[in-house]
Amino acid sequence: MRLTVFWERMAEHFGPGYADTFARDHVMAELGGRTVLEALDAGRDAKEVWQVVCTVMNVPQEQR
Repeated sequence: MRLTVFWERMAEHFGPGYADTFARDHVMAELGGRTVLEALDAGRDAKEVWQVVCTVMNVPQEQR
C-alpha cells in the first residue's frame, strides 16, 4: 500500500484533522508501543500499519 493511499484511508475514517492527531498521539501495543507515525518512520509497511489501526479501532470491514 502506498503512503498516499494509507493517509487517504486515515482521513476518510477519522476525518482529515483527527487522522493526523491520532497518528501522532495514539500509542498502540500492536505496533510495538509506537504511534502510527513512529511505526511508519521505523520502516513498518503502511498496509500492515493500516491493518493494525483497523483492528484496534474497529474500522468496518468495507472500509478496510
